[in-house]
Amino acid sequence: MPATSNSSTIKTSLIALAAVAVSAITVLGAPAAAQTGAATTDLRFDTALARAASLPRLHSLLVSHAGEVVLEEYFNGASPTRPANIKSVSKSVISALIGIAIAQGHLNGVDQPIADFFADQLGADAGKTEITIEDLLTMQAGLETTSNRNYGAWVLSSNWVEFALNQPLELMPGTVMEYSTGNTHLLSAILTAATDRTTLEFARQTLSGPLGFRLLEWPRDPQGIYFGGNDMEMTPRQMLAFGELYLNDGRADDRQIVPQEWVQASLRPRTESRREAGRYYGYGWWIRRTAGLQTPYAWGFGGQFIVLVPELDLVVVTTSDSSPTRDARSQRRRIFNLLEQQVVAPAAAILRPTRSARGNAG
Repeated sequence: MPATSNSSTIKTSLIALAAVAVSAITVLGAPAAAQTGAATTDLRFDTALARAASLPRLHSLLVSHAGEVVLEEYFNGASPTRPANIKSVSKSVISALIGIAIAQGHLNGVDQPIADFFADQLGADAGKTEITIEDLLTMQAGLETTSNRNYGAWVLSSNWVEFALNQPLELMPGTVMEYSTGNTHLLSAILTAATDRTTLEFARQTLSGPLGFRLLEWPRDPQGIYFGGNDMEMTPRQMLAFGELYLNDGRADDRQIVPQEWVQASLRPRTESRREAGRYYGYGWWIRRTAGLQTPYAWGFGGQFIVLVPELDLVVVTTSDSSPTRDARSQRRRIFNLLEQQVVAPAAAILRPTRSARGNAG
C-alpha cells in the first residue's frame, strides 16, 4: 500500500506539472500564434485583383505568406499549368546554380578569374583576364553590353561566348554596373565546363529536382550552351517555389538546396543601377525598397517578377506576355506599381506588427 500510494502521488504531481507547462506555453505562445493566424486571414487583395484584371498583358498574380499561398489568380487566358517565359528571371536561377557549383567544389569561388575557362579567347588581354565570376554575377565585368542596342547582333552571331568576350573593355572590372545578358551567358558556359554537364542537366539535378519539378528545356547557343540569363520557362507555382527557397535561406522541405551563405550574399546590394537611383544589384537579384521595405526581386522583361519581402515573410509572383511590343515596358511599370501599392503596402499594414522570423533572406 505505501508503494502504491507513493506511485499515485508521483503520477498526480507529474500530471500537475504537465498542466502547468501546457498552461505556460499557451499563455506565452497563443497570442502570437493567434495574431499571426488572424493576420493571414485578414490578408485581402480585392483592389489588387481589380487592377490586375485591367492589365491586358498580365497572366498571373500569386502571393504566399509564411509558405501558404494566399492569392493565386490567372488572367487573359492563362492557366496554372501554362509555363511562362521568365526572361531575365533566368539570371537569378543561374546565380543559384553558381552558388551550388561553388559549394560542390566545381568552382573555386566568386574570386576565380574567368580566364581559367576562357584563356584561349582572352589571350593576353590584361584587363579582361582580371574579370572574375563575381564581376559577371554583379554585372561589373566592364565589357561593352550585349543587351539593349547590341542584343540582336549578339544572338545572331555564330558564337555567343566569343562575341561577349570580344566586346571592348570599357570600364575596369569590378567598378561599375553595366547590365549585360552576355555576362550571365558566360556563367552558363562556365557551369558547363566546370561541372562537365549541361546547364540544364545540372539545374535539374541540383535545383529543380529537389524543388519537386522538372525544369523544361530552353534555347541554346550555336555551340550548344544553354542560354544563360534568358528564356527559361517555369509555371507561376514553380517560380513561387524558387522564391520561397530564397526566402528560407536556401532550404525547402528540410533540405539545404542552395547554401544559406550564398542566398544571403546574393540578396545583398553590391552595386547601384546607373539607370535608377536606389535600385541595386546583388548576385543575379535586384534590390530596392518597396512600400518602405527592403525587397530583393528577380525581374524579367515584360512583367515577370519574383518579389521577396523578408520582413513580411511574403513572396509575390507575376507572369505576363513577354513578347517585345511597344507597351511592354510601360506594362512592367504598371505591374510593379500594382505590387507595391496594392499588394506589399496593404500586406505591410497587417503583417508588420506580427511578422514571422522565418529565414532572414539577406
